[in-house]
Amino acid sequence: MAFLGENYLLENKTGKELYEEIKDLPIVDAHNHGDVEEIVRNEGWSDLWQLEGATDHYVWEMMRKRGVPEEKITGDASNKEKWLELARVFPEFAGNPTYEWVHLDLKRRFGIDELISADTAEMIWEKTAEMLKTEAMKPQSLLKEMKVKIMCTTDDPTSTLEYHRQAAKEIEGIKILPTWRPDRAMNIEKKDWKTFVLQMAERYDEDCSTLEGFVRALEKSHEFFVENGCRASDHGLTQPVSYEVKEEVAAVIHQKAYNGEELSEQEINDYKAYLFCKFGELNQEAGWVTQLHIGAVRDYSDWIFENLGPDSGGDISDHNIEIVDSLRYFLNRFDGMKIVLYVLDPVHYATLATISRAFRHVYLGAAWWFNDSPYGIEEQLKYIGTVDLLANFAGMVTDSRKLVSYGSRTEVYRRTMCNVLGHMVERGQIPYSIAADMAVNLAYKQQEELFFG
Repeated sequence: MAFLGENYLLENKTGKELYEEIKDLPIVDAHNHGDVEEIVRNEGWSDLWQLEGATDHYVWEMMRKRGVPEEKITGDASNKEKWLELARVFPEFAGNPTYEWVHLDLKRRFGIDELISADTAEMIWEKTAEMLKTEAMKPQSLLKEMKVKIMCTTDDPTSTLEYHRQAAKEIEGIKILPTWRPDRAMNIEKKDWKTFVLQMAERYDEDCSTLEGFVRALEKSHEFFVENGCRASDHGLTQPVSYEVKEEVAAVIHQKAYNGEELSEQEINDYKAYLFCKFGELNQEAGWVTQLHIGAVRDYSDWIFENLGPDSGGDISDHNIEIVDSLRYFLNRFDGMKIVLYVLDPVHYATLATISRAFRHVYLGAAWWFNDSPYGIEEQLKYIGTVDLLANFAGMVTDSRKLVSYGSRTEVYRRTMCNVLGHMVERGQIPYSIAADMAVNLAYKQQEELFFG
């Protein structure tokens, strides 16, 4: 089979037929890290590194693994030097999904079929530089060319959502909606917690030295997001914590933390549990979807965090987290609210699939982060179809920090999904007509109905 050829990831005749039916459907991307200012300004990119490498910590991690010095990844080297260094080691990425995604970006968006290597680096750099000057390669044009219909970014509660409002007024044919991400409010044990509290106090004119004032500010933020089209919250939880905590208990903990006093592990957990349920109440009232991203251990590499900051490639997964007891209170208290569960370590798929099976309005989210490869997507879909229901799967999200990859990541998912369904048809497990309907739902309709129906 040719590399990224017509039958890429499609290993059976039925899968190929299914993919032909769904490949051109619109994209509904309910979770990404898009730069709305970049989209609204629509100035585009000056070079290929800016487009492909400047924000992609997947690329950074692979370059580090192949011995590229940090100066030529996130340092002071020119963008061309960084691209040439990436191209030099790129053949060594083979087998990792990054190898496929970036090649797909070049093939689909630029029409470049040459393999990335030291020999082709200069040619690819020059060819893409000319194309990036054109209107067709500006952010808004690319989104329309990729058929992005709805995209939901990830936004801090302090955000003014200035560019979201501008996008709603100026950009036709694409909905760019915010997602409320209040992790910094819950992370009372972190150094920047009080900084966030003070930012919320200023943003919403509340006395956030008290829990009462802080919660009022969070409620105002939540309502502001509602007014600006938000349909979901997102929560990064290394270890979920949910149980009943009285307001007066949480208030004392808030005051201690605000005053700089040391907190016990129990106090930290009590505070997290209190706010987690408060967020559930707000979401339930607003009719939002609650997305829980579980199990990412952030900033595990001290060197990366201290020198480069968060989201730079220093995070890991942890199979040794507790999910069953820690989610039970929240899921039962908010039974009926739409909840999407994403998990970083696939060892937890069995637990999440059976949890989803037990609750009508709990959905399993896309294979996340380290799992969003063809292999990871395939394994997850097979397991979901066996234990829960594929018809109840939340569908694809790109989780991408770079716009040009929305199409590539979606294509990989759709091809893999069709291959899985095609295999089931050819094994006699499901009829073709059902598989065809399911392919449309899993490619597009399910996401739209779940988040925007």
